[in-house]
Amino acid sequence: MTRYVHTNIIAKDSKKLIEFYKDVFGCRSIGEKRDLRGTWLDKLTGIPDAHIVGEHLVMPGYDDNHPTLEIFSYDQMTGDLRHQINAYGIAHIAFEVNNIAETLEKVLAKGGGIIGELVHADYEDGRKATFVYAMDIEGNILELQSWD
Repeated sequence: MTRYVHTNIIAKDSKKLIEFYKDVFGCRSIGEKRDLRGTWLDKLTGIPDAHIVGEHLVMPGYDDNHPTLEIFSYDQMTGDLRHQINAYGIAHIAFEVNNIAETLEKVLAKGGGIIGELVHADYEDGRKATFVYAMDIEGNILELQSWD
């Protein structure tokens, strides 16, 4: 058996990022908070004395049985928060929304940002969509999409 379970974001401030995804997208707490440490975690991560805290949030449109957005923070973190839409690796998290302008307004009001411009696309099969790339409060890239 194979099934999709979760996507993990390592956050500079997991509490703030969790609230962002709850407020903007309606992700919900399902009681899966984590405060993890131990030899097993050190071995899994390859980080001595690893300690992570955070929570699993069920994605909008799904019941409590997954998939979730797992937002964690490590005590020890590296890297920077500059994400680029054309960089290697996972590029963005996409959310289908009823009203892109309203959702983008929420993203911006909660401290997020925008990349590029809001666009309308007409597909050869007659479908029409509206898209915009945005960023959460830690610079992770979001795709907002709406289909006519």
